[in-house]
Amino acid sequence: MSRERRSPAPPDTATLRAGLTPAQASAIATLEVFGWELRFVRRPLFRDPVPVLFDKSGNRWIVVDGDGALEENPGFEIRE
Repeated sequence: MSRERRSPAPPDTATLRAGLTPAQASAIATLEVFGWELRFVRRPLFRDPVPVLFDKSGNRWIVVDGDGALEENPGFEIRE
């Protein structure tokens, strides 16, 4: 069986940050100082975007709500 040979392109940070609320952008900037990385943004219809950040080890993840609050248990799972 062949293995997946495509490697994911690193996300474009400007594209990821487009449309985030000012509170989300501020919270993400603060988290990045502490080593967190913005990996992707969920964009549900008619709702604020949901940025997902991972810690340095890649084992822990959080989301940033529209008001800038951090949420460790957002009610959805991340596939590997």
